[in-house]
Amino acid sequence: MMYDWVNPTRDFMFGSMFGIITAGALLVALLVVAAVYVYHAIAWSDIGKKQKYPHYWLAWVPFANISMILEMGGFNWAWIFLILVPIAGWLALFVLFIISAWRIFEKQKYPGWFSLSVVLPQVGWILYMIVIGFAAWGKGMNNDYTTSVRDSSRKNSRKK
Repeated sequence: MMYDWVNPTRDFMFGSMFGIITAGALLVALLVVAAVYVYHAIAWSDIGKKQKYPHYWLAWVPFANISMILEMGGFNWAWIFLILVPIAGWLALFVLFIISAWRIFEKQKYPGWFSLSVVLPQVGWILYMIVIGFAAWGKGMNNDYTTSVRDSSRKNSRKK
């Protein structure tokens, strides 16, 4: 008895179910990417408004949003053209982005090292999204702790 390797009913059901699952996963992924982009644009737009950046609407334009962040961080907008240089340019632009975000977070009264959250593998982008949410809609860190730490370090340095 020869086994029937081709079973049209089984093959159709498996193929169509696999296609439906794949299409559903792609749709969910597309919705997540769109939601992250909208959140990112709204947050940076609000940060731009807080810092009185004249073209805060650039947060919605791809690549222009990076140049906006660079400019708010004290760099020239033209550094965005480093994106045209593979690998070395991308790394340099990434470093400039982190430095710019550091400066922006400090202007918003948050620790600058929050910008390093984007460097962390796997969870970095989630932490980065949380941090820009704080910078956009928060009121800054409470300086009581940092002031008390600074004062205690000054007292200890005077005692020596």
